[in-house]
Amino acid sequence: MTSRHLPALGAVAAGAVLLATACTPADEADPGSGGGAAVECTPDGLPTLTEGVLTIGTDSPAYPPWFVDDDPSNGEGFESAVAYAVALELGYSAEDVTWTTVAFNSAIQPGPKEFDFDINQFSITEERARAVDFSSPYYDVRQVVVALAGSEAAEAESTDDLAGLAIGAQVGTTSYDTLVEAVDPRTEPLVYNNNDDAKQALENGQVDAVVFDLPTAFYITSAELEDAVIVGQLPRTEEAAEQFGLVLDLDSPLTDCVSGALDSLRERGVLAELEQEWLAEAADAPELA
Repeated sequence: MTSRHLPALGAVAAGAVLLATACTPADEADPGSGGGAAVECTPDGLPTLTEGVLTIGTDSPAYPPWFVDDDPSNGEGFESAVAYAVALELGYSAEDVTWTTVAFNSAIQPGPKEFDFDINQFSITEERARAVDFSSPYYDVRQVVVALAGSEAAEAESTDDLAGLAIGAQVGTTSYDTLVEAVDPRTEPLVYNNNDDAKQALENGQVDAVVFDLPTAFYITSAELEDAVIVGQLPRTEEAAEQFGLVLDLDSPLTDCVSGALDSLRERGVLAELEQEWLAEAADAPELA
């Protein structure tokens, strides 16, 4: 944990005391949010994988702006900062947090978990919620189209302008689902195993455009692909915004406490401050009608 973030995380300490007293064994668990018995939301009361330690999972490599230098433990990047803020809200210092590497698809599969919670841009969906628990959301996200500057796709001003172009996205992601729903390509959308494969296909001219979430697209266009640009945001495909949530084991006894921590951080403006610090520059992208 770097010294740069110790003051920011220290700002949530007072809320941690409130949370610990608010979530006690007398509380009733909310329907559908962690089916286990209510527990005390403190390191002494939480049944974590390792007593007194909060184990947090994420994938590798861990990309900016979510993480920095592929090191989730340094507190740098939006999701690393959020994870440590949640930990502190629950009463865990940075020294009481340990990170473990978990592939994206493995984290949302049924079965016992090797983490207490996982943070890895998991969109909250009904289908996934049948296999795992989700916390309260910590980020509302949009999907955007990225293309090479000067290309036909880069000049698009609407989804109609994208029709007939070869557009791809990573398999199993909401980026792909949004692409299928929001755009009407005249050929099947192209599917890639990961973002690196999709970026390589774009750079090699094998695809006209690729869909990423907005912060990832910002990093790709500003730091990785010199000739790539954000074309615009795809329309929302549902009434509610797409939201990221922390993933926990199905019916985890920790779910209500983790959600309570996030709710407290949101109400006090901590999540907004972290979003401003780490993601604000990614927010300027035109809307594709």
